[in-house]
Amino acid sequence: MLWLIAFFVLLLLLLSRSRHTIATHVEIAAQPGAVWRVLTDFDSHPKWNPFIRSISGELREGAKLNVHIAPPGAKGMTFRPTVIRVEPERHFRWLGRVGVPRLFDGEHYFILEPLPSGTVRLTHGETFRGVLVPILASMLKNTEAGFAAMNDALKREVESRT
Repeated sequence: MLWLIAFFVLLLLLLSRSRHTIATHVEIAAQPGAVWRVLTDFDSHPKWNPFIRSISGELREGAKLNVHIAPPGAKGMTFRPTVIRVEPERHFRWLGRVGVPRLFDGEHYFILEPLPSGTVRLTHGETFRGVLVPILASMLKNTEAGFAAMNDALKREVESRT
């Protein structure tokens, strides 16, 4: 019986290291400050963002956000991630969890990279980790489509303002 418990503990430890990453990219014809202003203007998201339908909270490390997402073809959900990194005009990252740590964690990020052409490459992604990742990874296709839709909408919104 002890070996069975040890087996399940080991299995849970291995599964808690499971990960799945989604990374999307878009090039925006604007300076990093212009992209950052739209991305972090949380009040304007419902007007232009088809994926993050609402977001509120303070943009500072350690703060809790209230985020409602609606991936295409999927039921929307609201969660309260913690902001873990803010570098104005460069990087914004939060960590969301389902239940306890290592069950199903999502580290969502936006990275702005100025390019020599005077444009910005936005890398928008999320790394999922935890025991439930192998079970839920196939359901994340809608999430990737949502990221792409948001990227396109952000590009249109930023470029229309500049």
